[in-house]
Amino acid sequence: MHIVHILTRLLRGGSEENTAATCLWQVAAGHRVTLIHGCDAHSGWRAELPGVEIVARPEMVHAIRPADDLRALAALRRTLKALAPDVVHTHQSKAGLLGRMAASAAPGARVVHGLHIAPAGGGRVPSLVLGAAERAAARRTDLFIAVSDAVGAAYVDAGICPRDRVRCVPSGMDLDRFRHGRPPADLARLLGVRPGRPVPKVALMLASFEPRKRHVAFLHAFARALGPRRDVRLLLAGRGPEEARARAAVRDLGLEGRVVFCEHRTDPEALLAAADVSVLASAREGLPRVAVQSMAAGCPMVACALPGLDEIVHDGTSGRLVPPDDLNAAARETLALLDADARRAVLRRGAAATDVSAWTIETLGARTTALYEAAA
Repeated sequence: MHIVHILTRLLRGGSEENTAATCLWQVAAGHRVTLIHGCDAHSGWRAELPGVEIVARPEMVHAIRPADDLRALAALRRTLKALAPDVVHTHQSKAGLLGRMAASAAPGARVVHGLHIAPAGGGRVPSLVLGAAERAAARRTDLFIAVSDAVGAAYVDAGICPRDRVRCVPSGMDLDRFRHGRPPADLARLLGVRPGRPVPKVALMLASFEPRKRHVAFLHAFARALGPRRDVRLLLAGRGPEEARARAAVRDLGLEGRVVFCEHRTDPEALLAAADVSVLASAREGLPRVAVQSMAAGCPMVACALPGLDEIVHDGTSGRLVPPDDLNAAARETLALLDADARRAVLRRGAAATDVSAWTIETLGARTTALYEAAA
């Protein structure tokens, strides 16, 4: 098959990682794979996707810009007509809408849309407009593939897509990489610890700097809970548009030296091996890959109790789930776990014992590709 994946942005988020893993599996299985992305892209991906044809369509932008969106739609139509794929698999919101509209330029192609995250809100008017656009695009969609049952159900309950066209395929990752991770060689530098000095307890937030991840709001809650203590470090690993605001918040809150920006790391398994607690403060998710990675690494997680997250993080057994809008509770629970060695050890054993065997790259690639064939 010739499979075309379309992403709005090719950055370092979970949907990009999941799509990249799918592409590589499909190439290894003998399929021709093309990946189309918009104007925002991390340059490192080209070297990491051997065998995948990568096409940039700079007309496609993340923000809603009607003139740019019409140009992007025309460009995608030309590209798909020239490629003549067997499958068009769209991901993310903007690429999902434009890509499925453009797929009519490739007659006979099966049209698939990935549901990586719960439906957006954003106020009555934006929700109505986006919902109407999604429902229109759904009529052009043969199959929806959700990263979790809860995400798929959320789209069905919102009236966006019919239940009989939704299937679940868990995200895929190299689980052994996280099961056998070792702390990074530069850990002392990251923590700002000199030889012979006590090593602080470590909380890790492994998340791209997007508004929905709520870094800034969590930093304010963390500062209130932490007070003057200097025996704790919060590591923030990732990049994104909210990073500058987060750095400013750290300065304003007097958290320099206690909050460390790790930027994008190619060794997330090493950071999880070094962490005492993993933290996620998101307002909206699908089934976050970092939750699976934390369990594989045996690292307890504190997170907001979003739909579907309890499929992998079990409150009181492998982590703590707090009310979705209570970041003060998330910060307090994080510090409470860092201070409770015995309790944390119980949760660490529970995390390591969590069955994450469904979240493999083999399962992701094989099930996704089989669903294409079944949709023919």
